[in-house]
Amino acid sequence: MFGLKESDVSVLVREVAGERLTRDEIMDRFARATWTGLAEPGDRWAGLFVQAIGAAASLEGVLAGWPTDRWVAALIQAGVEDVANDVIEGEIALALKRWKPRIVAPNAVLALRQAARYGARLLTPESEGWPLGVSDLGLHSPIALWVRGTEGALAALPASIALVGARAATGYGDHVAMEAAAGLVDRGFAIVSGAAYGIDGAAHRAALASHGITVAFLAGGVDRFYPSGHDTLLSQIVEKGAVMSELPCGQPPTKWRFLQRNRLIAAASQATVVLEAGWRSGALNTANHAADLGRPVGAVPGPVTSAASAGCHRFIRESKAVLVTNAEEMAALVAGARLTEDGLGPGAGAGAGMGDGSGVGSAAAAAVDQPRSPEFVRLFDALSVTAARTSTDIAARAGMSVAEVQSLLGRLELDGLVVECDRGWIKKRAATG
Repeated sequence: MFGLKESDVSVLVREVAGERLTRDEIMDRFARATWTGLAEPGDRWAGLFVQAIGAAASLEGVLAGWPTDRWVAALIQAGVEDVANDVIEGEIALALKRWKPRIVAPNAVLALRQAARYGARLLTPESEGWPLGVSDLGLHSPIALWVRGTEGALAALPASIALVGARAATGYGDHVAMEAAAGLVDRGFAIVSGAAYGIDGAAHRAALASHGITVAFLAGGVDRFYPSGHDTLLSQIVEKGAVMSELPCGQPPTKWRFLQRNRLIAAASQATVVLEAGWRSGALNTANHAADLGRPVGAVPGPVTSAASAGCHRFIRESKAVLVTNAEEMAALVAGARLTEDGLGPGAGAGAGMGDGSGVGSAAAAAVDQPRSPEFVRLFDALSVTAARTSTDIAARAGMSVAEVQSLLGRLELDGLVVECDRGWIKKRAATG
């Protein structure tokens, strides 16, 4: 693949795998590592190809430029039904165009070298320590995960609870988060969160202070901690817990990736508790993922006059979350779920409402008319207010096809959100994403 020497690839893969591997296993790990940089998180077509055809075989198909009919034939041979139609072939063609701008040979080994430099490991579904819960995401599950941390932290994930909430947390929210994390650690639970400012950071710190295990899922590579103000905290988590991401080393966090990261927090945990959240808080996105997967969801009430708790109150009122006020009640969410007939398995709506990360089919046509569509967010994140970028560069950064980018840029220009200059496209300073 990519004209690389097998011996060079084998050395790098073995180093980040941390175990002895057969030749086929090495090729699978290398292909999965490459896929993490080729497709955006949650891309259902990448997930389908890897699960049905295999990571290495499907990557070879992308590099060889297989026509859509060959992809359909491969899927049918693998037992996938209802794919022999024009709509599916059109979606496959769009997926291939999305990935094409990222097919760059040096990138195939760069992430592995960077991972080895930082002591990161590459986990696949066959690896010891793989968080089994994320497999409930189906075609939206991660193709591979990059991790820095202890083996004990990975082993603790089957008994973990996600604590999430607002970045702009109040003193009340910080207090509740610290009490909850400490109390859950005392009851034998690991704490999962996203390492953001506010509630996330308070939960991680309290877990560490209580000599517990905590795991942080990032929206960028595990080699570049974000936010930078949590560099010390994340370093401590690496020493005593784990930091994980489905994105390869070197990849920056974006708004789109934060939203996709949230599904991993929900899936890897046995339950999710929202400690403080405004009406449109990202923490509610995590809670919705948990509910879609059939995981228990709890919400902590706050002062009725506090806008910072409006989202929690809405979830409680709409019966999307159980009202919880302390660690004992949060732990009971998991105990209660174990008593149900279906246990902790995914609900009928598993994977629903996540977005497929693909931007294909009719969704792409409607997206341009929705200012907050996934395509809009991804493209806007890929633009700069200072550096002009070409359509090809934007496509590679956003994980979209060049044609999609050019179409959407034209509409954004009409709306006055971007401007084209001699060197490419620039985002207007006054615009907001």
